[in-house]
This record gives sequence, structure tokens and C-alpha cells, in this order.
Amino acid sequence: MSRVPLGSGWDSDAVLVDGRWVERTARRPAAGAGLEREVRLLPWLARRLPVAVPEPRLVGRSPVTVRHALLRGEALDAPRPAQGATLGTFLRALHDVSLEDAVARGLPGPATTRGWRDRAFARFEAEVVPRLADPVALRERLDRLRDAPAAVVVHGDLRPEHVLIEGGRITGVLDWSDARAGDPAKDLVWPLLETPPDVAAAVTAAYGADLTDRARDWRAVGPCYAVAHGLDTGDAALVHASLERLAAG
Repeated sequence: MSRVPLGSGWDSDAVLVDGRWVERTARRPAAGAGLEREVRLLPWLARRLPVAVPEPRLVGRSPVTVRHALLRGEALDAPRPAQGATLGTFLRALHDVSLEDAVARGLPGPATTRGWRDRAFARFEAEVVPRLADPVALRERLDRLRDAPAAVVVHGDLRPEHVLIEGGRITGVLDWSDARAGDPAKDLVWPLLETPPDVAAAVTAAYGADLTDRARDWRAVGPCYAVAHGLDTGDAALVHASLERLAAG
């Protein structure tokens, strides 16, 4: 049996087994609970989506270890309109999945998401806003997002490296550790705001709604999370760079 390291993250270590299987091992107990939640949620979710997602199964408990078939492809770094349409169709299907059924399979529900959001925003007010020379725009965005919906299943971290492409076709969506009940606009930040205009237009047309304004607010407050992380880890460079991004709007 061959085992090739794929890398380590905050939550887990990943290895490629026999060139066919991705095996992830939790690095801490909370991460283990998250992996077990993916075992319950993702195989069920896979049957409801037009693009493949990992379907992990539990292979060890001490520490928690899961394994799923390798999804082939490269990161979607330069999307084209046809791929934008696929992304829009995928997100429409994801956001239309029964939230109640997903929560029954371990997805963090609306109350949990709102609690996380409230605590994060309170910290931003206390520790990020005072570090800005002109915090008015950030405060306005935080105020608008406090009551943003938490009413659909969201991926929570959709970006190019988590979307795979092979032969011009999207072949998979990876990394579901941030999935939760959430605001659909958060999943649309990258597809709508960080792709060419013709791709963003294709996403919106396939998705069937334009959430650009709220997606723009989520993108603008994103560096607050990096500031908080930098403060927690003593990374002064990250704090400085993230504050500069916030100041630039």
C-alpha cells in the first residue's frame, strides 16, 4: 500500500492511498467530530447535486480517520462562462437542498450559525474597528450583515482551489468542513466578484437570482476574520496586511 502525503491543515492531515483514495486524519477532537459529520452528510448530499463531492467513510476512530475516492482534476483558476453556468447550477441545487434534512445529518443549523456570527461580529467591533482610521464603511457593512439569512445549506468556503476541472468540465467540489446553514450570498463571493464579468453573468443566469450586493458586503468584511486570526496567533504581518485590505475597502 502506497501512502503519499498531500498536506496538513488546521483540522486534518491528508494522504493519498494507492493513488486512488484520499485519507484524512483529524488533528484534534473537534476536527474529528467535523469529519464524522461529513461521513453522515456528504454521501446524502452527493445524490442531490449535479457535480461530484467527496463521499467519505469512517475507517478509524482513534484518531478519527475518513477515506473517500480521489476526485480527479485541477483547480479552477481561470473559469470560462460555460463553467460559470455549471457553478450557478451547482449552487442553485445546493441552496435548494432541504435544510431540515441536512441538519438532521449533522449540519450546523441556523441558530448555531447566528451564534457564531454574533460572536465574530462583536469581536470585530471590539478589536478590529478601533484599529481603523475610518471605520464607518466597515460598521455599515457589519450592520447590514447582522440580519443576513442563515436559511440554506452553504459550502462556506467556495474558492478556485476547492473546485476541480478536467477537460474543460467541472468534476468536483472539495473541502466541506465549513458547510453549515448560512447566507447563500457568501457562497457567491468568488463566483460573482472574483471572476471575469461574462463568467459572473453566467453564474447569475444559471443561479436565477442576483446576490451581488450582499456578496460584496461579505467580501469586504472577510479580512476581519484574518485580523482576528492574526491576533490569536501573534502574526503581526497578517494583522497589518488585513487591516490594509479593510482600509482599502
